Amino acid sequence: MYEKFYGLHTKPFSILPDPDFIFWSRSHALAFGMMEYGVLNGAGFTVVTGEIGCGKTTLIRELLRKVSGAVTIGVLSNTGPQGGDLMRWILMSLGQPYEAPSGVTLYKQFQDFLFAEHARGRHVLLIIDEAQNLGAVMLEELRLLSNLNADGDQLLQLILVGQPELKQLLEAPELKQFSQRVSSDFHLSRLNQRDFVNYIEHRLSVAGATRALFTQEALDLVYKASRGVPRLVNIICDTAMIYGYANDSQTISHDIIQMVLRDKKKYGALSLDTDLEAENMIVPRLVQS
Repeated sequence: MYEKFYGLHTKPFSILPDPDFIFWSRSHALAFGMMEYGVLNGAGFTVVTGEIGCGKTTLIRELLRKVSGAVTIGVLSNTGPQGGDLMRWILMSLGQPYEAPSGVTLYKQFQDFLFAEHARGRHVLLIIDEAQNLGAVMLEELRLLSNLNADGDQLLQLILVGQPELKQLLEAPELKQFSQRVSSDFHLSRLNQRDFVNYIEHRLSVAGATRALFTQEALDLVYKASRGVPRLVNIICDTAMIYGYANDSQTISHDIIQMVLRDKKKYGALSLDTDLEAENMIVPRLVQS
């Protein structure tokens, strides 16, 4: 909609996970390093946590691009306490049959699959996104699955990625044995103010921008409203560029950001969880009669 107006070839602030736009803040680089270390060194469990919208799923996408061909990967993102039999979800993610009625048969299928992959010189990596939804019972099932090994080699590696609730869950006394199996872990933090500015510049540059499109005052307000959470940054900035386009404004100003925040608070279906007040509002042409 506004790409041509601002001299861009794509939208810079989509909320869809896209590794082409990944920004390597120190926190993101360390989190990715932990995930990559787990894969390369045969770690049993790797755990990465972070707040909603901090870029965890984007890191998973980047890992999938970089993992070598010697790894067979399954990715789960929608299982949970009400999600059905965990073993069926795992087999489905790995492209294996999962229709057998018996849990014992399913386990045998999975075990045979792991040994067959090992015989081919491959190992199996299972990545579980939104892992805080698993609950203690399913996490214990995963721990038991990780006991499968051959000649000292780990047949199954697991990377669990989730919200802060996952960290709290793993600290529960009943999951002490699980926690002791975690080889590497990291909590992904929000962007600090310097990383935030670099994040904005990076995404605009990848999208084709050749000049600054946001004033410093606008950026300051976006950072305050988003609290450095990348997904909120993207939502605010994308909407602001729509408003700027509607008002024929070549630069996104402080006033435009204020208007976005005011309208999100007043008319939006979902709150941005901000109490920032809007002043000196301008009315976008799109809504003028």
